[in-house]
Amino acid sequence: MRYYISDLKNYVGQKVELKGWAYNTRSSGKVKFLELRDGTGVVSCVFFKGECDESAFDTFEKITQECSVQVVGLVRKHPKHENVFEIGAQSFEVIGEAPNYPISPKEHGTDFLMENRHLWLRSKRQLAIMHLRHEIISAIRDFFDGRGFTLTDAPIFTPSACEGTSNLFETKFFDEKMYLSQSGQLYMEATAAALGKVYCFGPTFRAEKSKTRRHLIEFWMVEPEVAFNDMYDNMDLSEEFVEYIVQRCLTNRAEELRVLERDVSKLAPVKKPFPRVHYREAVDMILKENPNFINGDDFGAPDEAIVSSKFDRPVFVHHFPAAVKAFYMKEDPKDRGFAMGSDLLASEGYGEIIGGGQREDNLDILQKKIHEHGLKEEDFKWYLDLRRYGTFQHSGFGLGIERTVAWIGGLQHVRETIPFPRLYGRSYP
Repeated sequence: MRYYISDLKNYVGQKVELKGWAYNTRSSGKVKFLELRDGTGVVSCVFFKGECDESAFDTFEKITQECSVQVVGLVRKHPKHENVFEIGAQSFEVIGEAPNYPISPKEHGTDFLMENRHLWLRSKRQLAIMHLRHEIISAIRDFFDGRGFTLTDAPIFTPSACEGTSNLFETKFFDEKMYLSQSGQLYMEATAAALGKVYCFGPTFRAEKSKTRRHLIEFWMVEPEVAFNDMYDNMDLSEEFVEYIVQRCLTNRAEELRVLERDVSKLAPVKKPFPRVHYREAVDMILKENPNFINGDDFGAPDEAIVSSKFDRPVFVHHFPAAVKAFYMKEDPKDRGFAMGSDLLASEGYGEIIGGGQREDNLDILQKKIHEHGLKEEDFKWYLDLRRYGTFQHSGFGLGIERTVAWIGGLQHVRETIPFPRLYGRSYP
């Protein structure tokens, strides 16, 4: 039977065999300590002289940082800490040696850690981030699956641009020119016409030569689409969704947030309803602190930070100028020049985590917009068919996983939020 550290509470008083990696060791006279990790947790293995095999005590120094080890011993409650368990070790065996492990407890520069990302992932902080990411992804799936949505993933190879042609990765698809997907949204519009409520969840790619702390070249995004929803229904769904994710992480990942030294009091207020601010109102806020902002422009990171700083929870900015939004965004007939969409800005200056809105459902208007954006109508023939055959009001949004992990975890850079980040100028390991 295989035993894991996370399950030790079920085996108090029993002899178990654990396999994992040596996180740390220390000695004190007649007692030696091994911190063992196996991916599910970390446990202290205590070697008392006279209680463990004499050979184990004498050869304890063979254990080096990150060597793989098999330990046999009795599970017992920690003498000082409630709900903490330890192993009264009897014997050990080194399975795989790790001489001169490169990442020691001392401080290392970011470049060094990124070059050794495959090993850096083993640290307590990175383990906490990966567990938090897993919780967020699990929460996302549970949220949509529990509300009647159907997962219908979009292709990664696409023949046309979804959000402009300037930041696409071009590739060959046999004899055709194709692109790596910027978004699965257009395909979700098609499956929403078949299934009503759908979402896709997968990698997306942006060929942006940016090195900011908020940018990745490859990132993961979840994109729901709902038939007959308008932009206000879309905001309702977005805030319910974000509240669910944040509150679940506070409940299920308290230990990971503690390791990350996250101030959870900043996350506790993340409950609906979220404030909703028209673009005009947001511009007024920005101009008071950034008089150089040009009314009509899209927001940059500093502008988003100004707006979000006014609230203790995420805030919607809706009705951006149609000129700065994608061709598929519907213009508000009651507010000409403004799009029926919204960005959700995370609190504490973490910026946009959701972008979405209502799609243009009029065939003639959509054809006109495609041409205005310099796109080829022939590339969107199938997309236009959705308006030709039973057009319908519909809305959706996209949430970026990495920015969400950064915000909930209180991380300064998205490069830590994904196991193997792809950044401008970095593709290793």
